[in-house]
Amino acid sequence: MADATDIPAWIALFIGLYSLAAAVGEFRMPGTWAAMVEDLAQRPGLRFLTGVFVLSLGAAIYLVTPWRPGDRLAVAVSVVGGVCVAEGLLLLAAGDRFMDFARRLMGRGSTAWAGFAALFGAAALLTALSRLQTL
Repeated sequence: MADATDIPAWIALFIGLYSLAAAVGEFRMPGTWAAMVEDLAQRPGLRFLTGVFVLSLGAAIYLVTPWRPGDRLAVAVSVVGGVCVAEGLLLLAAGDRFMDFARRLMGRGSTAWAGFAALFGAAALLTALSRLQTL
């Protein structure tokens, strides 16, 4: 079992791996993210299930991350959990409007968003590995 002080680092590690894998997937098959946004926009049941999942995941991240104001990583991971909770709530309450916003935000720049996701994932991974003292 992970030590409580290492929980933010472990969460950051898995968020980094997720972000890198998602970016690689978009780079391999450009347009996949835009297609997923369209799927969510057109299927209310899928949007509802996604909202429940994102809300639950965000709540779990937020609840297990110890709040230590002096620890930037712990604060950042808590904020990520809170943002996931907010996103899940938005998907459940106003999914159609949220997906319209997501479509406009993504635009035709899915490759640019994938680049951002890759950079974020690499930074999260390196931060986590340095905190876990594996580098």
